Amino acid sequence: MADFKKLHVWRKSHALALDTFKVCSRMQGFPDSLVRNQLLRSIVSVPANIAEGSAKQSDADFARFLRIALGSLTESEYHLVLASDLRLVPPEDARRLQLQLVDVRKMLSGFVKTLRTGKTRAVRDGEQVAGSW
Repeated sequence: MADFKKLHVWRKSHALALDTFKVCSRMQGFPDSLVRNQLLRSIVSVPANIAEGSAKQSDADFARFLRIALGSLTESEYHLVLASDLRLVPPEDARRLQLQLVDVRKMLSGFVKTLRTGKTRAVRDGEQVAGSW
């Protein structure tokens, strides 16, 4: 992969991480700090795993890192639910982040399927960078 920053799914997951940081910056004290730290750690793992996987030489290795990113995304979703249920995050922020999570999940799942079918030559050559993923 030429440049992970050109992948649409990476850009979306990075935007989600940035938005999550903004929301979490308003959390303070205990238990806020516990939930905030776990949410931030898991959400940052998503674009990081996409970036790391993009440097792998095979589609199978790349797909493995995308599946790890999906796991981190699911973990983040739980931490967001917890933060919302504890009223540590305003409902409108929780809804906005949840919609972004769903969008990134769909993109990652589609990308994994594409890698499994072997239709990624253009992606690996850096030609297809703003497609559905």
